[in-house]
Amino acid sequence: MRTASKTCLYFVSIAVLAACQSAEFSDLSTFGDRASTVNDLSKTAYYKNDELLTAAKTQFKSKNYGKAYSYYKRAIEAFPKDPAVWLGYAASADMIGRRDNADRGYKMLSTMIPNRPEYLNNVGYSYLLRGNLVAARRYFLKAYEIDPANQTTANNLKLLSNSGAFAKRS
Repeated sequence: MRTASKTCLYFVSIAVLAACQSAEFSDLSTFGDRASTVNDLSKTAYYKNDELLTAAKTQFKSKNYGKAYSYYKRAIEAFPKDPAVWLGYAASADMIGRRDNADRGYKMLSTMIPNRPEYLNNVGYSYLLRGNLVAARRYFLKAYEIDPANQTTANNLKLLSNSGAFAKRS
């Protein structure tokens, strides 16, 4: 009787193992799928609140654009779906001359908040910094159409008119 139950247990174990999706035990996960499909979060830093965003905004307001850019870059890793982080990242990238990263930020924002005055003003200001006054005006006017009372938009339009009034000097 004892050997019959051992034999039965042996065949049941083989049947269970044959039904597994993976032939290797090292590739099994506690969640029922393969271990290789579980995201590795070992390099992700934990932030209990928005301390990165606060530090980034503080550095930006103090005109420490390089430090702000560094904080925003880390904040993107921690909060990749936060438009405020992407706005700051793109703006600080613009201010330190990293146009490629600014464009990346604005591209992300175009899917998140495409018709918000904050986005349109930032893109317009980016074009203003690059010397493309026509494109800057187009974005500032879109922002104005959405929110005519927005003080940032009014300031940007005034800055744009001043930029066009003065000749470039080398």
